[in-house]
Amino acid sequence: MTQKYGPKTTTDEVLSGIELKGKRFLITGASSGIGLETARSLVSHGASVVGAVRNLAKAEPATASVRDAASQGGSLELINLDLASLQSVRACADKLLADGQPFDAIIANAGVMATPFGRTIDGFEVQFGTNHLGHFALINQIEPLLANDGRLVVLSSLAHRGADIDLDDPNFEQQAYDPWVAYSRSKTANSLFAVEFDRRYRDRGIRAASVMPGNSLTDLPRHLSPEDLQGLLQTVDAARTEAGLPPKELKEISQAAATSVWAAVVANKDEIGGHYLEDCAVVPIDDTPNPFADGVRSYALDANRAKQLWAKSEELISAAS
Repeated sequence: MTQKYGPKTTTDEVLSGIELKGKRFLITGASSGIGLETARSLVSHGASVVGAVRNLAKAEPATASVRDAASQGGSLELINLDLASLQSVRACADKLLADGQPFDAIIANAGVMATPFGRTIDGFEVQFGTNHLGHFALINQIEPLLANDGRLVVLSSLAHRGADIDLDDPNFEQQAYDPWVAYSRSKTANSLFAVEFDRRYRDRGIRAASVMPGNSLTDLPRHLSPEDLQGLLQTVDAARTEAGLPPKELKEISQAAATSVWAAVVANKDEIGGHYLEDCAVVPIDDTPNPFADGVRSYALDANRAKQLWAKSEELISAAS
């Protein structure tokens, strides 16, 4: 019988009765929020987790709860990774490749949201550079470590509905910067990356999917004042009410991390491959213009756009090298 999951399902419910001893996972952004909970739940079921973090000194105490949860041989090790620096990305990848141990799944969880305008060390707009290009560079370099029949889970967002990618001006060099447009584009890029990765590696049994975790109070909105955050949540609810949709309830972090864990461990990989997931389920396409409606916009799963973004990403990284 297929277990029924939904928006309130937690990581522990997803992994109930599952033994992960001998399984190995890489999670980016593992020291806080959804990434921390994802790591805790996997380690508590016996998995070995490598957590990629921007600041090792801060991450050691922040991840103590994960080590405390370790059981049945579960473990956590940390590795330094700054997604906004291709040099750091390469150093992280080189270290993982030298270690040579395979991963059963990679969870591209780290990200920034609605940042003030800025550029990464390599000259990319910060959100596109961090959320998409950093992960793109890392995962392509360590792809040989992803086991046959493995999985890639890339965290996207409902925000993808706000804007398609802009392949002509990905770094806001010819247009005024809008932090929400930039965030939306980067989250569309996350989904498209999963689509093309899935196409390229499914002959090895590897499947990739993108995930909308759900809104939860992590430190992701650190660039928003409490008033701005409250205003955003009210805007979302008003737009949904106008469309005749129920409000998007905030999730507990254990609920927000559940879809990542479900996609990485429990879901039928051939059913989720190339899709966008939310609430532990494949989400249908819905091209309603309302940016806060349910469903995934078709442009975020467009195979041709995914190929074009891949080529553009390779070009940008090559030029920055």
